[in-house]
Amino acid sequence: MIDYAWLIPLFPLVSFLLLIIFGKKIREGSSVLSIFFVFLSFILAVLVLIERFSEASVKHKWVWLRAGDVDISFGFEVTALGALMLFIVTLVSLLVHVYSKGYMKGDERLPTFYAYLGLFTFAMLGLVISTNLLQLYIFWELVGLGSFLLIGFYFFKEEAKAAAKKAFIMTRIGDVGLFIGMILIFWYAGSFEYDAIFRAIYTGDLPPYMITITAILIFIGAMGKSGQFPLHTWLPDAMEGPTPVSALIHAATMVAAGVYLVATMFPLFSASTVAMQTVAIVGAFTAIFAASIGLVQTDIKRVLAYSTVSQLGYMMLALGSAGYVAGIFHLTTHAFFKALLFLAAGSVIHAVHTQNINKMGGLQKKMKVTGTLFLIGTLAISGVPLLSGFFSKDEILAATWMNGNYVLFTLAVIAAFLTAFYMFRLYFLVFTGETKTKEEVHESPRVMTYPMIVLGVLAVVAGYINTPWFGTFLGDWLTKDVGFKVEEAHGPVWIMIVATLVSFAGIALAYFIYGKKSISRNWAGGTETSLYNLLKEKYYVDELYNMTVIPITKGIAHVLRLFEVYVVEGIAVLIGSVVKGTSNLGSKLQNGNVQVYGTVTAVSLAVLVIILLYTGGDLR
Repeated sequence: MIDYAWLIPLFPLVSFLLLIIFGKKIREGSSVLSIFFVFLSFILAVLVLIERFSEASVKHKWVWLRAGDVDISFGFEVTALGALMLFIVTLVSLLVHVYSKGYMKGDERLPTFYAYLGLFTFAMLGLVISTNLLQLYIFWELVGLGSFLLIGFYFFKEEAKAAAKKAFIMTRIGDVGLFIGMILIFWYAGSFEYDAIFRAIYTGDLPPYMITITAILIFIGAMGKSGQFPLHTWLPDAMEGPTPVSALIHAATMVAAGVYLVATMFPLFSASTVAMQTVAIVGAFTAIFAASIGLVQTDIKRVLAYSTVSQLGYMMLALGSAGYVAGIFHLTTHAFFKALLFLAAGSVIHAVHTQNINKMGGLQKKMKVTGTLFLIGTLAISGVPLLSGFFSKDEILAATWMNGNYVLFTLAVIAAFLTAFYMFRLYFLVFTGETKTKEEVHESPRVMTYPMIVLGVLAVVAGYINTPWFGTFLGDWLTKDVGFKVEEAHGPVWIMIVATLVSFAGIALAYFIYGKKSISRNWAGGTETSLYNLLKEKYYVDELYNMTVIPITKGIAHVLRLFEVYVVEGIAVLIGSVVKGTSNLGSKLQNGNVQVYGTVTAVSLAVLVIILLYTGGDLR
């Protein structure tokens, strides 16, 4: 079945094309058609994953462009990581497609919505099976296009249009780094193929200083897609899109693309200590930075958005600390519990018609399925023992400690405490206490709850695939295939104990403040403190950009515009005038008068004779 893996991204593309052409005619049937094609992709992805457990990597490529001795190929490759990503992306996409059938019911642009979902899924799956950097970059940009369309789906809302534009521009900034890094690699390695790039590292064709430069440039691209500081500001604003879109973009697809890129190029990063430290530092800082902002958010989706930024920081910290398996492990578990949390949040919004958590409360009684599943997702992301997030986060902490990054380890532990606190703050405010909404609250339909139940089960059991109880299956499988040495993180037991205590401490504090309410919310000064305002305004990063980066960029654009108008266009006008004047002169000479022609011929011959006499016949 691996030889047919190219069909996995093809099915969503077919769905996209059919809906673009016939969507208006089938309308409500568009959901069934789209779900059918994504289901085919999922079934094939499962078969490929099963076969990939026992088979080696499969690679098929064909020459796309040829220039001299350089061949640029296009094809598909199924590595262990690729097979895992195919499974995760198709599963989450399928569940989001099914969930959307209930959430988006009655929307006038339903066919368009499903068409965009198909395009986005196609782009992400194409990225996963790419055989080289250039092919990955093409699908990378298509992912950006798909996210732009989905985030701005409610284009009639100014906030949605602004969010889509912001996401597109911010990620393009990172993409410039990726593009430059890719070109530099091609210049030195002579190829975009992964194997050739890694070979150039070991043979010395890619010098050590260039390894560092290209790795950091590629990481800048990953920072944009995965919302790492300082290119993170687009991700929370992307919540303006439909909630199912948030589950797809912020769980297993777009934001995971940056982590996938770093993991794919891990031999390049691991060959540079500076690059690895850069990835780890940015990841750790982003984890605690975003977690602190999540403490004071009042929009249910924005809380989850900042938790996504924070969790992506954990993944980058793991990769930068040489925890290759830990990073991929957390990517896997995060895909399930974060998709669950977003879909459960969508279920709540669907019922109460608001995203403000201060206007919710007491929903557990009326939405038992949603409330229970949200609690499972919250327990998982908080790192509570025996749930998936506990195992993967523990491995990240172990990798960080074993790599000697003690300061970053401390930041990660603090971020774990903050995560448990703000996630249970969210749970208690939404599902416990008195009901504050005036809406007639009811549980979501089965078409919405069933996908959440599947994710709820995975949020519990997914973590066991890389535990000693199951022979650390995931780590052994991934490391056997990568072709380079990867050490699995096995830290001391006290790290697991500390992580557990920190998690329970965060939960307990949230319970006493927002659950039992035995501690006042103003225990740390309330909403009047400068710290609260700093967090509420997200450290004023957007304001800083508005005062510095944007005016500077506009100034440069204005100068370039003047240069274009007065220099480039001026030269073009001058050349045109000269040509026009010359042609006018020529047209006057070409008047049909034989005497004029004879005179011109005689003068020309005379000039030629004079030149020959002067030079002695030597015209060199």
